[in-house]
This record gives sequence, C-alpha cells and structure tokens, in this order.
Amino acid sequence: MAGSLWHGFADMGSVTSNGPFVVSRGQGTRIWDAEGREYLDATAGLWFTNIGHGRTEVAQAVADQLGRLAHYSGFGDLTADVTVDLADRLAEIAPVPGSKIFFTSGGSDSVDTAAKLARRYWHEQGKPEKNIIVGRTKAYHGMHVAGTALAGIPVNREGYGELMADAETVEWDNAKSLLGLIERLGADRVAAFFCEPIIGAGGVYPPPEGYLTEVRQICRDHDVLFVADEVVTGFGRIGGDSWFASSRFDLEPDLMTTAKGLTSGYVPMGAVFIAPHIAEPFYAGGVWWRHGYTYGGHAGAAAAAMANLDIIEKEGLLAEASRLEGDLARALSPLADLESVAEVRTGMGAVSAVQLADPAQAIPTIGRLRDHGVSGRAAGQGALQISPAFVMTTDEVTELADRMRAALS
Repeated sequence: MAGSLWHGFADMGSVTSNGPFVVSRGQGTRIWDAEGREYLDATAGLWFTNIGHGRTEVAQAVADQLGRLAHYSGFGDLTADVTVDLADRLAEIAPVPGSKIFFTSGGSDSVDTAAKLARRYWHEQGKPEKNIIVGRTKAYHGMHVAGTALAGIPVNREGYGELMADAETVEWDNAKSLLGLIERLGADRVAAFFCEPIIGAGGVYPPPEGYLTEVRQICRDHDVLFVADEVVTGFGRIGGDSWFASSRFDLEPDLMTTAKGLTSGYVPMGAVFIAPHIAEPFYAGGVWWRHGYTYGGHAGAAAAAMANLDIIEKEGLLAEASRLEGDLARALSPLADLESVAEVRTGMGAVSAVQLADPAQAIPTIGRLRDHGVSGRAAGQGALQISPAFVMTTDEVTELADRMRAALS
C-alpha cells in the first residue's frame, strides 16, 4: 500500500516497502488501525489531542459554524464573530494581562510570526540593528524558515544552505551561555530569545532547576524579548493546574507561540500571544504590520477551539493533566531499570520520555510497541515520547507502562 502520499519526516523508501501505519478511528485514549487493531495512543497524536479522540461535541460545533459561515478574510477590519470571541477568551487566560492575540494556521506559522514581529518591534522602537534571534541546542521550533534556522537540531537544517541570517544558538541547559552570547554580540544587536519551557521534539528535556527564571531575567536585564514557545506545553500540558508554562513559572513572556492544544488537533490553528507593550506601537495608529495568513482565525477552527476550551474547563482537565504528571512519573520511572533504557525523563506536566540506551533502536522499538498495542513515536536521539491525552486514567497509565515494559524487554 504505497499510494501517492509523501509523509513528513519519513524515509519514503522504507514507507513504500513496508507500507504506512494507517489510523482509521480514535476514541478517548485509543486508536484503531485500518485492520481494526486497537492501540493505546501514547502521544495524543502529535502532542495535541489533549481532550482525547472522538469528541463529537467539537465536531458538532465545527459543523454548526461551517453551516453559518465557514470563514472570511481576517485582513484589514474584517473578521468573523466567533474569532473575536475566541481572541477575547484567550486574552482572559493569557499569562500577561491585556495581551493581544494574533491567529495563525499552526505552530510553525506562530514561530515565524513571532520572529518577524520581534524584529519589526525593534524597528518601530528605532533600533533596527536589534535583529539577531537566538534559539537553543536540542530545541524544535517548527519547520518554516525561521523555525528551522532557530532550532537546535542540525539534521533538520541539512541541505538548505543559510535559511535565515542573524540566527544564533546557545546551550539548551546553561543560562550563562545565553548571557555570554549577548555580551559577546552586544545587547544592542539581539532581538529575541526563543525558549521551549520543556524541549519537545528534540527529545523531551525538562528545564534544569531555576533555568527558566534565570534566562527570563537575563532577557529583562539586557532588553531582549523573551519568546516562550508553548506549542507543546500550552493549554494544560505543562501541569500544575496551569494553562501555560509561562503562568506556572511566572515568565511573563513578551511573545508566546501556541497551537496544538488550542483545538486539541481537531482543526489546524495557532495563536501568538502578544504582551501589551509589544503591541502598543502597532495600535497607536498609522503603522501597518504587513503580515497575516489567509486562514488565520478561521471561523471553523475558532469554533473548534471554543468547544475544546469548554471541555477542558467543564471536565477539569487542567487538574487531570496535573494528576498525569504524578501518574507518569510513578509508572514510567521503573522502566529505567531495563537494560535497553538509559534513563526516564519525567515529573513535569503530562509529558515524559524513555531514553533508549541505543538510539539506533528507536525505529525498531516503535514497531515493537505497536506489536504490544501502543502507538508511539521517537523524539530527539533515541527517546520515546510519552504525551497522552489528559483523559488517560491512572489505570491506563499503568497499562501503558506495562505494555512498554513488555516491548522494551
């Protein structure tokens, strides 16, 4: 079953030879393949199905909206009513009060939007020379041009040449590395620092104790914009009964990128949260920011987001994500005793990683997980990503760990 589909992040020769893994249905924390086999979904799709699969209330909300108005342009003074409502609702839960919301079509869009806005902001402040954007080793910021240039995953940049001038990288776990870069280049040249609160696709690495507070203060001290990339951690996945890591750790980001959990993946959508002082020059009048997306703030996607947020609030899923933080740590930590496992990274939010001793075994291990009824994914250098839906029960977490132990043994 080769077909015509070109998969992302895939060896298409292997996919063509072995056939794709075709998912045909999902319900709660489980999915079924085209042959009807059932699997525990260890990754909530790709970090995003926070409310679980098969929520018909989201589908109905989208259908109702599409029946009224599918979408309209969001350029100039145009918008849809549901998009206005969603922006106001997001502003209410924003880590920085009074934030403005700029809608995108997904996480990569959000990152490129933030990178452009950071540079344009300094231009409006009369400091056009502040245009260097800084990322971290191991970091992942999507696959548009700016995000690929910023990310600290060298293989993702191979074969493209220089994607974006004035992009720099510092050590992911050493705040002094950021400070040293700013001092070497000059604070008058550095525009922004992009930071995933938990490094996601680069291997699932929680921040060292005190790291986030330290880098945030370095940015304040040197007039560098702090951009929290919460495409993965946003909308509850960080735990701590918080909507965002920026709230849990009091980061007060100048810009915050989001996507995934905004709609729980039911419809593509992203959003950039923009602190009031960053928005102010563009709201004073007479300044156009010539940037936007055809489907930014899509009415059908906005309806999905509203229904998704309703479910998170009504079912207390922020608290459930916090419960999962403990459940995952208790169930997965013992896997570190296995010979095939180097370490288990867990204990912060509804996300963990099982690091294989031999990274080359990552892809074969994904196949063995499927043989034991688990749909999983490799991240970074040989890590198994664990990021379940918030509706996964404590018993299901135990079941997931038991199935993983069988596969890893």
